Amino acid sequence: MDILQREEKYPVAIKVSPILGVEVSGIVESVGKDVKGFKVGEAVFGLMSGGAYAEFAVLQEALTMHKPDALSFEEAAAIPETWFTAYQALFLVGEMKKGHDVLIHAGASGVGTAAIQLAKEAGAIGATMAINYRTQGWSKVILQKTDNKGVDLLIDVIGKDYWKKNMEALGVDGHMVFLDFMTGSNIEDFDISVLPRKRLRIEGFNLRARSLEYQRRLRDEAYQHAVLNHFAKHDGALRVIVDKVFSWEDISDAHRYLESNQSMGKIVVKVTSNQ
Repeated sequence: MDILQREEKYPVAIKVSPILGVEVSGIVESVGKDVKGFKVGEAVFGLMSGGAYAEFAVLQEALTMHKPDALSFEEAAAIPETWFTAYQALFLVGEMKKGHDVLIHAGASGVGTAAIQLAKEAGAIGATMAINYRTQGWSKVILQKTDNKGVDLLIDVIGKDYWKKNMEALGVDGHMVFLDFMTGSNIEDFDISVLPRKRLRIEGFNLRARSLEYQRRLRDEAYQHAVLNHFAKHDGALRVIVDKVFSWEDISDAHRYLESNQSMGKIVVKVTSNQ
């Protein structure tokens, strides 16, 4: 998202900060007069609609969470958008059930690593198998591994380049949840007859565009499911995967590393105040 927004390919909603970044962690410096759940000096992390690339950030109370001692600030900053998005895509939108065959594209990305872990924990089948997209005809591999049935749920962030193979990989009554369009959004020569023939459902969503109340409910569910039930206990069932931590001064290097597609998990930038 940060790369697309930097290149002006990701539209920012009206009244949303044009400054990049939506995930933060840190210490509370001050609170609004109506805030009841947080105090100055507490360690927190949270989600914002924009403006995280800064020394100070303003969070909605509804999208703020207490940081467990078991999590570092770097790990906590890697959670909100990533795990909220993965949880929403799989369970609230994708309606994943135990035993479903699930295909998750960009499995090494932040959202990908989170979605794979959540799907596996919930009893998905396909999320336990890795495919090398560069050397394998992946849609054929999917059909082979599912006895030509295809997958029940597909989480896509790639867009144009994978669209036709996505249609091949989806099974009857398959459901594709569309999160991003890293390779473009215009599909050429697409035969829409596959949609009624396979009874496919194609859905897209944008977490930023959801109401604050919806995001608060999502925060509560994801925080309980992942953070309190697993991260805070260090039980190993779910893990925050941070690939690299860059200093604020090296933000350009962080973006170049992100664009290189070498990362496994999240890239975190540590911001220090000059005050």
